[in-house]
Amino acid sequence: MIKRFVKGAVGAAVGLGLAAAASSAAYAQADWSMATPWGGGKPLEDAKSFASLVKELTEGRVNITVFPAGTLGKALKVTDSVKGGVAQAGHNWMGYDWGIDKTTVIFGGYVGGLTEEEFFLWLYEAGGIEMWEEYRMRKFGVVSIACGIFPAEIFLHSKKKVTNLAEYKGIKQRTAGAWAEVGGMLGASTVILPGAEVYAALERGVIDATEWSSPSVNEPVGFHKIAKYIIFPGIHQPGATQECEFNKKAWDAISKKDQQLIKYAGELRTFRAWRNHAYNDLSAYRRMEKGGNTMLRLEQSFIDAAQKAGNDWADKVAAKNADFKKMLNHQRQFQQDMTVYSKMRSGPGTRTQIGNILK
Repeated sequence: MIKRFVKGAVGAAVGLGLAAAASSAAYAQADWSMATPWGGGKPLEDAKSFASLVKELTEGRVNITVFPAGTLGKALKVTDSVKGGVAQAGHNWMGYDWGIDKTTVIFGGYVGGLTEEEFFLWLYEAGGIEMWEEYRMRKFGVVSIACGIFPAEIFLHSKKKVTNLAEYKGIKQRTAGAWAEVGGMLGASTVILPGAEVYAALERGVIDATEWSSPSVNEPVGFHKIAKYIIFPGIHQPGATQECEFNKKAWDAISKKDQQLIKYAGELRTFRAWRNHAYNDLSAYRRMEKGGNTMLRLEQSFIDAAQKAGNDWADKVAAKNADFKKMLNHQRQFQQDMTVYSKMRSGPGTRTQIGNILK
């Protein structure tokens, strides 16, 4: 199935490009710089993998050099760097622009949003990606495509035990996006920090806890080494996406064929990231567990309170923001449609009777 997906995507792109092959020579080779909010680790590797795939699919006509956070502008202002032409491309989490427009968290992931599997279906089957691209261009003036999906995050790497609302109150937590407000509604003191600053803040005691990503992404950063408690589930963000952004002038300077190939690269990277991170989380979780950490699960009362607070927050934002309301309703309708899914299928990892490993 995977091979068919890859061959189909590449084959379709090549087929679309044959008619334009003769004219593509009129376009100069593009050498682009890519800004990111990532100081290193898996997210920066994801950006480099996207750049490598673009180079492969375009046969070297589009070369992207990836730079770590802060090199081409402020870490949490990647969109500004791309729109202003400081960088021709960006690898980003859309929710970092929530201070400009909170609609970005609908696409990036938030407490009331989609799981990784739901994101994949919503984007590529239910019309989400078309809404994403139109919104990002209209509101921010950048060409934007999805280029990654992350599984549900770890709720907290924490120096303090947190399983219920009483224990959560007063926690100094690093976060971003909608949870900066929703977590505050539940009693936490939330701080927004770029990824490159989080480890030091946790180590020095500036914060008590942090959310960042899933086990396989967090493990190389080492949060688990300085925070004993690892808490699940990631209700603040049950799924998340990565986006690749492009300066409109730079985008228009390449051929239609290469534009289409870059979009295929984004879709393929989304598929690869979805499967890669989810699978690697399995072994990363076990290593953290065996490494002396205390793995905790939030009490259902906390989960219920958080989901209600998330819905209430979204309703209030939607009352004042037409874009947010439109995207929220579209996503909620999809979530309602997805309730049929559990009536037909069991969720991954929910099998209760597993046979023995045979010798």
